[in-house]
Amino acid sequence: MLAACSSYGDDGSDTEATTASTPATTETTTGTTADATPAGTELGPTSDVPVGGGKIFPTEKVVVTQPTAGTFQGFSAVCTHQGCTVSSVKSGEIICNCHQSHFSAADGSVVSGPAKTALPSKTVTVSGDAIYLA
Repeated sequence: MLAACSSYGDDGSDTEATTASTPATTETTTGTTADATPAGTELGPTSDVPVGGGKIFPTEKVVVTQPTAGTFQGFSAVCTHQGCTVSSVKSGEIICNCHQSHFSAADGSVVSGPAKTALPSKTVTVSGDAIYLA
């Protein structure tokens, strides 16, 4: 009966408190982490992503941009208009050649349509000189 009493008072609030206090997932990571290899898929070296530009990884369906030096952003490479894979990153914009939608390389927002919805963010991290998709 003593064991029953000790478990009777456990209403799961510890679990709920832990869940509620868990920080939200960060969509992007800037800078470099020392020595630790992050979980996820290695996309390639940071040198493949020019400052002010980006690189599309079609197999992973992600585009990684570097709007300012050392700041890497990840977005879905699937256009929100009709599902084509975006085709290029130029002059600070991610471009879909299917219907000429343009998205901001800084935050994925729509610069010009026909797309009306921003590209969803993808979590990317940098470890050493490598970019990872979480």
